[in-house]
Amino acid sequence: MNLVVMKINFSLEIYIDHDKCIGCGTCEKVCPSKLYYLKNRKAHLVENYRDNCFICHACSVSCPVGAIVVEEDVR
Repeated sequence: MNLVVMKINFSLEIYIDHDKCIGCGTCEKVCPSKLYYLKNRKAHLVENYRDNCFICHACSVSCPVGAIVVEEDVR
């Protein structure tokens, strides 16, 4: 049996546009990894979000005002 091992470099960024965010808490409710919290009526990310994000895009798809952008880059 021949096995091929590949190293994948992966980059993840999540952006929250606080000018658009209405503080509804939808991202906090739909995120299975619990990466979001509300502070001063705006969505924020926990510090270690890159290590725990499932990259399911539930947050960006569910945001009613399009304030969340998930960018992933596989090299």
